[in-house]
Amino acid sequence: MDFDQGRVFFSDQGDGAQGDDHSPSAVRVKYREFLRSFRLDERYVYRGALREAIVTRDFLLDVDVDHLMRYDDGLANDLFERPAFHLPLFEQAAIDAAVSMSIFDEVEEEHDPIQITLSSSRNPITIRQLLSTKVTKVVTIPGIIISASRVKAKATSVFAQCRGCQDVKQMPVRAGFAGVSLPRKCDRPRQPNEAQCPLDPYMILPEKCKYIDQQQWKLQEPPEMVPTGEMPRSVLCSVDRRLVDAAIPGNRVTITGIMAVMTHQNKGADTKVALRTPYLQVLGLKHGFEQRSSEGDSLTTFSEEEAEAFVELSRDPTIFERVCKSIAPAIFGSADVKKAIACLLFGGARKELLDGARLRGDINVLLLGDPSVAKSQFLKFVERAAPIAVYTSGKGSSAAGLTATVTQDSATREFYLEGGAMVLADGGVVCIDEFDKMREQDRVAIHEAMEQQTISIAKAGITTVLNSRTSVLAAANPTFGRYDDTKNAAEQVRVWAPSVALASPTPPLRPLTSPPSPSPPLRSTSSRRSSRAST
Repeated sequence: MDFDQGRVFFSDQGDGAQGDDHSPSAVRVKYREFLRSFRLDERYVYRGALREAIVTRDFLLDVDVDHLMRYDDGLANDLFERPAFHLPLFEQAAIDAAVSMSIFDEVEEEHDPIQITLSSSRNPITIRQLLSTKVTKVVTIPGIIISASRVKAKATSVFAQCRGCQDVKQMPVRAGFAGVSLPRKCDRPRQPNEAQCPLDPYMILPEKCKYIDQQQWKLQEPPEMVPTGEMPRSVLCSVDRRLVDAAIPGNRVTITGIMAVMTHQNKGADTKVALRTPYLQVLGLKHGFEQRSSEGDSLTTFSEEEAEAFVELSRDPTIFERVCKSIAPAIFGSADVKKAIACLLFGGARKELLDGARLRGDINVLLLGDPSVAKSQFLKFVERAAPIAVYTSGKGSSAAGLTATVTQDSATREFYLEGGAMVLADGGVVCIDEFDKMREQDRVAIHEAMEQQTISIAKAGITTVLNSRTSVLAAANPTFGRYDDTKNAAEQVRVWAPSVALASPTPPLRPLTSPPSPSPPLRSTSSRRSSRAST
């Protein structure tokens, strides 16, 4: 009935979940329209960003996943589940959008590739939550970059030529740390009576291969996120193209990437096919991350009500006394110590002179007192109160652990930097307990970081300068166990007292008005010390 009226009849038989909306061409069109039509407050967000990226020859376009969620939540969720399928289509869609907006010339056969980076604030997780359920998924992880390798060239398309028949074969290479294996046999179709090529005939043609820049990072969880009694965990990160050198050791970043796996095998180890080492293929990078207190309150972002409360609090004439009373309220007394710690936490103003010299604004404080006067409790309070803080003990810390060290990768035999406590606490406070128990060579290593706010490294062919813009809060005991009011400050601190003076107590200083006693031509060590003290 009605079959002769020229209508088209069809039957919907097939997988509805993978229809035309999920085909590569349809997904590519969706991304192109998103870049062209997404608006916030009647303003096109990505049109100007795409034009600027192409005009400045940067070819880097940052896309907020929250914007994509508002435009098409199904497309955004599918991107989180299948990033390896969507990202190449997203980058091709960026070129299509540029051509449609007349930014690129249509007659060009090949355009410069545009790298799409993702930034997301959706459900950030910690490194401890990188479980097997997250493999091949997009994750967002905050952490600290503790090491960065040198930039290498990674082939994205390998051309190999057969030694026997001169046949050239092109093989694509996946992103990340994935590689490619050359075929053992030549697979070119043979003519009748044609001889076979030998085994392992292919050799790589380096001049025809296509390369991109790649770098390896090591991301470590922040000290404030490490549970008590646990070791901080880290994960390797693969960074490519225009994201290389976007961060240096010591930077606090939030990384959006794909959790992938690779085969990590040391020399001499047994091959275990089922075991894989996880790593992150970085898709986006944002400096800094939101930090929260133990009660769950944000320490880096504030609401409008909190901002108004801060402004109202700043107009209080007794604000300094109120802040000082809030420093370690469980400790009675020690008003001068609390005022010094309050100044350390707030810090001063950095100044840059006309000649380029910089004056630090961070304040370093040394707490010197008898045992059991709550010095360590003050340090523990500062560690909990400061947004960025690292607590360490002087006896258990070395110069490399406080500043930076150069280590060698066991697999690649490559040297790379790993930041210490003062690099990880950049922009915060380093609390060093038992400061007088430190070795002299370890104590000297932090002098540059305390004064110049930098750490210079020249080891194993690596010469660089790391930022350590941090305040140092140290606690130490007096030289002879208890504080002696009859001696000056230099004699109370073991840090500045020479070893000879520690062996025998220094005689009391003479008044400057008394005439010096005549000295014999040959003086002993004690007389020379007394003469210097009188001077």
